[in-house]
Amino acid sequence: MSANSADRARLLEVVLVKAGRTKIRYTAELIADDGTRIAVRAPWSGDGVRDFGFVRFEPGDVFTEYYWRDRWYAIKEVRDAKGTLKGWYCDITRPAVLSGTELVVEDLDLDLWRSADGTDVRRLDEDEFAESGLAQRDPAAAGAAMTALDELEVFATVEGGLESLLA
Repeated sequence: MSANSADRARLLEVVLVKAGRTKIRYTAELIADDGTRIAVRAPWSGDGVRDFGFVRFEPGDVFTEYYWRDRWYAIKEVRDAKGTLKGWYCDITRPAVLSGTELVVEDLDLDLWRSADGTDVRRLDEDEFAESGLAQRDPAAAGAAMTALDELEVFATVEGGLESLLA
């Protein structure tokens, strides 16, 4: 195989914005883009271990992330270094924007976690969302965010629900 650009994986810079500021930026491999949904894969990009109590993200973890240009969420499938599924971390976001090699996603503070076995589904950061003031500044966006969280929670509580969004 030659080493031309067609043979190399396309890399994107994922930029997560929160409250108008860049929260995190990392490089990810583009694995699919059908014009509506963008899928990328990246190693855990945080510093060290992040222990939420119900899951730990740590060096070696691999995230396969799905972003939509027309939906108010992103779904991140999380696997450990051996490939064992930990679960799905879902961010409530504005629809993603891909410009060149930069994928920009605005985090709206709400999150949802579903464990690999489906026994743990939890809504996260609703207090941060309320404190963000989005409901006052942009009621339509706040409504879309809450609707997206409700929809994801339904998918997360049905066997194969989240997976059906990623197929």
